[in-house]
Amino acid sequence: MSDIYAFKAQTLDGEDQSLEDYKGQVMLIVNTASKCGFTPQYEGLETLYGALKEQGLAVLGFPCNQFGKQEPGDAEEIANFCKLTYDVSFPMFAKIDVNGPKADPLYEYLKDEARGLMGSKAIKWNFTKFLVDRDGNVVKRFGPQDKPEAIRSEIEALL
Repeated sequence: MSDIYAFKAQTLDGEDQSLEDYKGQVMLIVNTASKCGFTPQYEGLETLYGALKEQGLAVLGFPCNQFGKQEPGDAEEIANFCKLTYDVSFPMFAKIDVNGPKADPLYEYLKDEARGLMGSKAIKWNFTKFLVDRDGNVVKRFGPQDKPEAIRSEIEALL
């Protein structure tokens, strides 16, 4: 697919959702995990979402268990953890693979559009972030060490 809006994702509630629903918004797409050293970034992501959603920011969380098996829970456990621990209100989607033969097609697209360090395609760890502009262009990939608050100015520039 050559257009991010052509992709669909399943919510934690099991509903199919088209990314077309986010057309015209800036998207920050993140692979997440509940038991990772970077898990406190949920707080920063929620802060960004709360501060900028009215200006058109959508944060989309995609749980993944491929890195150190740090997202072992099912959809209900993930939803409860996110709500009770970090009061996450941004959309969370069903657990996916981001690398390998079963990688979600959305992530294959994101990795093709924004390569990592030294041209690497693979996602290296949890909380890798992809920034997508209002026209659906994948603008940049941020590594797990890039905290949400540190990339706020780059997000605001697109809003």
